[in-house]
Amino acid sequence: MSSIASALFELPPFPQARPHPVVRAAPGATAGGSAQAFIAAWRTHGYAPGFWRAPDDAPPHDAATARLLGDLATPGDAAREAALHAEVERLLLRDHSYHDPFTGEPTTPAALIGTLAGWQALVAANRPIAAAFGFAHWKRDTVDPLLWGGRPVPFRPARIAELERLPADALVAVWKGRVPATFLDRLEHGPWRVLEVEDGFIRSVGLGADCVPPLSIVADDLGIHYDCRRASRLEQMLAQGHFPPEELDRARRLRDRLVREGISKYGVGAGTALPRPGGEGQRHILVVGQVEDDRSVRFGSPEVRSNLELLRRVRAMAPDAFLVYRPHPDVEAGHRRGAIPRETALDLADQVDSASPISALIGMVDEVHVISSLAGFEALLQGKPVTAHGMPFFAGWGLTRDLVAVPARRGAKRTVEQLVAATLLQYPRYLDPVTNLPCTAEILVRQIVSGARRQNAALVWLRRLQGKLAELVKYFTGAR
Repeated sequence: MSSIASALFELPPFPQARPHPVVRAAPGATAGGSAQAFIAAWRTHGYAPGFWRAPDDAPPHDAATARLLGDLATPGDAAREAALHAEVERLLLRDHSYHDPFTGEPTTPAALIGTLAGWQALVAANRPIAAAFGFAHWKRDTVDPLLWGGRPVPFRPARIAELERLPADALVAVWKGRVPATFLDRLEHGPWRVLEVEDGFIRSVGLGADCVPPLSIVADDLGIHYDCRRASRLEQMLAQGHFPPEELDRARRLRDRLVREGISKYGVGAGTALPRPGGEGQRHILVVGQVEDDRSVRFGSPEVRSNLELLRRVRAMAPDAFLVYRPHPDVEAGHRRGAIPRETALDLADQVDSASPISALIGMVDEVHVISSLAGFEALLQGKPVTAHGMPFFAGWGLTRDLVAVPARRGAKRTVEQLVAATLLQYPRYLDPVTNLPCTAEILVRQIVSGARRQNAALVWLRRLQGKLAELVKYFTGAR
């Protein structure tokens, strides 16, 4: 194996990364793909080896490597291109094999260049982050690689004094729901640029409220997807984005797998089809509860702010339907606000179901009503009619029945595949729980389906116990 191949395909040292070796000696073999495909991928992606290093930290290349890098970067005349093809064949393809860093399976050099180029774009986006506030310690191990910019993520305590040390126009990553209101007010009215970070839409197997860390995040420098009062990068992608056919094909395949495997934000597994408790001829509606003090309700719903109010509205709209109410799992676990006493819920709903997989519930009903719950998005993936009582990110594109005014910014009509492409392929960042490498949505889904998990079992147990104790306190004090 040539030292040039090792240098050109050196992997970035993401925190706690455990990649498979990607370049191996293979005497007598020729790596998959042609020299032409190799050069085209290199130039199309603008790949630069060692992209994560600061210029002063980059080791010098020997003369042969430097010449090859120059020829790869800049097309030349016919003779120079012919010589380059021969060099690539001799130094990088012959007697080499290339392997996927996530699985170790054989791959082509062009595909590997694509993976490295994706990491290159991620590191470039993260490099300006001057400080990160509001990140719980139990989240940092998984968030760290997704915010890594070639140096350790600068996690800081959320104190105004720490903020004031930063230069004006510094980029600040923040988990807004986990910092004090006074700190947030100073940040939002100060001279700093804000990168808001939140859980992604395919998050984990297990609840965030149980301290199961996220395997995906979103990082938005414009707004955040759940706040309908202002634009976000996701909204901009949907309103103005271009969706080439190959991206839509990828979105379609991902959508099919999510539905087939029953993957939701916090779990996997649709299980067996659920019976229709009201009978086959009865119209069934799923009403999805939320955490009432969550920012997605506070900033994503101008009118309906409580689960009880949502239930009352749906019952008034559909007096003869069979209503199934689904409490939010964080609320049921005793960690968050929004509980409705079961007797009260059953005065309006025909059934309260907190145990069935959400994907199976969606599959059983005829339509779904939400304030701003992600369950509405998951229902769209299954082709179910969705009524939005708030203005979540998936509303206002011609796919939902919207009961509040749609912002003029959302004037475009979108298909479900376009919604999936923006929401699941373009907007979030994903982490492979096995290798601890940033990955694509498809890789994370494959790992979740295979049973890969990331959680601190002792911490999850303590959080669940804490939730049960909180529920007992509410019960005996009459708060529930």
